[in-house]
Amino acid sequence: MTVVTRFAPSPTGMLHIGGARTALFNYLFARHHGGRFLLRIEDTDRARSTDEATAAILEGMTWLGLDADEAPLMQSSREARHAEVAAEMLSRGTAFKCYATPEELQARRDLGEEKRQAAKADGLSDEARAALLAEANDLLAPYRSPWRDGAAAPAPDAPYTIRLRAPDDGDRVVEDGVQGTVRIQASEIDDLIMLRADGTPTYMLAVVVDDHDMGVTQVIRGDDHLRNTFRQIPIYEAMGWQAPAFAHVSLIHGPDGAKLSKRHGALSTLAYREMGYLPEAMKAYLLRLGWSHGDQEIFTEEEAISLFDLAGIGRAPARLDLEKLGQINSHFMRLADDDRLFGLLKPLFEADGALQPEQQARILRALPHLKDRGSTLSELASAFAFLQAQRPLNMNKNARKALSPEGLDRLAGLRHELASISQWTAEEISGTITSYCTAQDLSMGQVGQPLRAALTGGLPAPDIAPVLEWLGKEEALGRIDDQLVQAGS
Repeated sequence: MTVVTRFAPSPTGMLHIGGARTALFNYLFARHHGGRFLLRIEDTDRARSTDEATAAILEGMTWLGLDADEAPLMQSSREARHAEVAAEMLSRGTAFKCYATPEELQARRDLGEEKRQAAKADGLSDEARAALLAEANDLLAPYRSPWRDGAAAPAPDAPYTIRLRAPDDGDRVVEDGVQGTVRIQASEIDDLIMLRADGTPTYMLAVVVDDHDMGVTQVIRGDDHLRNTFRQIPIYEAMGWQAPAFAHVSLIHGPDGAKLSKRHGALSTLAYREMGYLPEAMKAYLLRLGWSHGDQEIFTEEEAISLFDLAGIGRAPARLDLEKLGQINSHFMRLADDDRLFGLLKPLFEADGALQPEQQARILRALPHLKDRGSTLSELASAFAFLQAQRPLNMNKNARKALSPEGLDRLAGLRHELASISQWTAEEISGTITSYCTAQDLSMGQVGQPLRAALTGGLPAPDIAPVLEWLGKEEALGRIDDQLVQAGS
């Protein structure tokens, strides 16, 4: 049997990290078993589904590299098939026409709530309170339609929905790939609507029909769908279809253990791209949100495909940790190909204007050595600010302090020695600075501070010899000259 998984988001919003993790788990499970990974856009909620959200979901999947093995299936294109299955269930007697109106159902719920509230009143006898609660529970219980056993229609032209005839009694059991054995009473399952009065399918019917027709063998989704599984399996049974295996993953929580919200960082997946995270880092981080393999913290995609299994998924909710995501992102930035990394950084470098050829040359020289200077692309880009700075540099307070008359005098002497270097390398530059300090009986700090100020304007920068090499001889001496000339003017 070929393993087939699917990711089935609803385009009523962006692709958030919880959905991205679900997609990743399904993708890895299929790849691990040499199977197929499919994508279905569940757009049957016409009022809330948008083209913008669909496009964002597809873009997020592409960015993460979670490519489906077939073109995305739009659920709304299959409404005729959904209605066909509902009609077949009617003919089988596993579904029925229900004539209860939305107003009647709402009145039933309202009355149940009234009786529940009435049971809280002071002065009631235990018997009266129990009676009210019993009536409330009956009214608010999973709905069992009075037409489930074939009662006549109230009128020949009365509108109707098509409902599943839910299991009558006994236990219902799901052997879940993550949660283990889960058991409920059949009485907890309602006669759910499968086809609305206007002939459109509900989610419960559409998802079952689509999963069956797509050949889905394994459903991996959030545990907020666990209750739905007990409502969907009877549809498989009613049609005589083999249900897929199910695995329900605990949801992601915030660092404080509360349900994940925007204040915790529950942003769209593409927002993390804009914040400067690499897709391979995002995948490696999402993988560890609820799944583990020994003590290993970071996995390449190849390792994840090789190792991923359901047994590694924990039952406890994972907690979002942006600091950890930053550490993983930093790791993958260090591993990134220089040309690719520069391409990702270039829009950040050019936020205030196009890079000049000489600026780009300096950055490319420094890039292999500065990859560890941030946890996001934006942080890393800021580490190159001293290489982008235009002459004459603006000096911050500390830089101006370092360029005292005494500091400038030492800088002038060192400038003469630097100008004589024929091989402009960090090694030669370092040797020249050391020789100058020795000859002048100066410490490295006495020379390095004014030199660093002249070269960077006080912007953060690493060791001074590589800085000089990356700037290039002409630019480095020019920045020194700017400060010497300004002091003499």
